Amino acid sequence: MNRSRRIKLQVFRITVFVVLGAFFLVPVGAMFEFSTRGNSINAPRTLEAWTQIATTPGLGDAIVASLELAAITSILMLVLVLPTMVWVRLRLPRISRIVEFICLMPLTVPAIALVVGVKPIFIWISNFTDSILVLSLGYVILVLPYSYRALDAGLSAIDLKTLSEAARSLGAGWGTVMWRVVVPNMPSAILNACLLSVALVLGEYTFANLMNYENLQVAIAYVGLTSAGTSIAVAVASLIFAFALLLILSFVRRPRTGVAAADPVELDLSKPLALSGAVYGRVGNR
Repeated sequence: MNRSRRIKLQVFRITVFVVLGAFFLVPVGAMFEFSTRGNSINAPRTLEAWTQIATTPGLGDAIVASLELAAITSILMLVLVLPTMVWVRLRLPRISRIVEFICLMPLTVPAIALVVGVKPIFIWISNFTDSILVLSLGYVILVLPYSYRALDAGLSAIDLKTLSEAARSLGAGWGTVMWRVVVPNMPSAILNACLLSVALVLGEYTFANLMNYENLQVAIAYVGLTSAGTSIAVAVASLIFAFALLLILSFVRRPRTGVAAADPVELDLSKPLALSGAVYGRVGNR
């Protein structure tokens, strides 16, 4: 009975894996097939669209800008959200629901409405700099709901209060508690939050387009007006990059620390042994 259940469960898992894999891989395969088509119906397959990625004007700068935005957004998100969540859990648990509501609110606000609300701030910032990297300030708001859930799951899996009190009792400051106690105990949650942030930033279009900046998705839209194959090739490359990050994350595990084996102890059974408070006589004296 148990064996048949295990077989059914294994078949179910394989079926789900195949269906979900096809759901994600078939569109990517179709995009790759389209990007390798020639200029005519009978033309042979070619990788010309892929080779044009490096030579298309402005595309390389847009890719670099999006990667920089992804890195800056992830760092800002961690610096802002993680210490706040730790402080609320330790000092102000009553307002945890309020903080959760604030972090999840961007899910209910359309990106176009968010742009209209923050655009005056970006216009004022443009008096000091016109760098596209200022978009990271807006992207932090967009990634709040996803990063909050990932970090909340990580903090819920550890005894934060006991760990922090133990570190504080040994003289550690709050910076040491965050860097050497909290962060090492939730690496998967932090990587999940960063991965979600990177995926969102690499795929974001509305915010950058309405703010008149050119990131990866805006550049793909512009390239698509002149070369559909190249734009699809860039889109496939960005998806493969996101999948590679996910694959790397799946192999990241918390480091295992081995427990040292105890030294063997030789017992002299000719002497009395004290066990659980009771003293037993010599072996053989019954």
